[in-house]
Amino acid sequence: MRTLSQLLASALRILACLVMVTVVSLGFTVQPASAITAPELRGQRSLQDLQPDMHGRNLQQQEFLKANLEGFDLSETDLRGAVFNTANLQGANLHAADLEDAVAFASRFDQADLSDAVLRNAMLMNSKFTGAEIAGADFTDAVLDLPQQKALCARASGTNARTGVATRDSLNCR
Repeated sequence: MRTLSQLLASALRILACLVMVTVVSLGFTVQPASAITAPELRGQRSLQDLQPDMHGRNLQQQEFLKANLEGFDLSETDLRGAVFNTANLQGANLHAADLEDAVAFASRFDQADLSDAVLRNAMLMNSKFTGAEIAGADFTDAVLDLPQQKALCARASGTNARTGVATRDSLNCR
């Protein structure tokens, strides 16, 4: 003997079939439903056109996931809200780039030129800045690992031309 829930499920399947037959008989085509997955959504914002000279471009909220940007010219580029997840930016030119609200998790900025860059509110956890040029960079309210912050303080100098904030002050150096 069938339970009430089994009978209801069967009735719903029959009703769905009747609706489909009616829709098809009226000449409508029915496309299967599709969902956009999280990687597809991220892919829509990921920059596919990577070129060594990206000077001055508007790359707001772009995603650079595992991107190799070693030695790229990103100077004076608008990278507000951009995401660099395990990206290689070693030796990249980010002079006067706007990285406000950017996220750079586990990314490499070794030997990069971050002079006069704005990194306000940037999330820079697990990122490395060995030998990076930071004169005039503004790190106000940026989140850095403590060892990286201390290493940056050891060589912090200058004042950001755009914000007027001293690099040492923005890093809360003592």
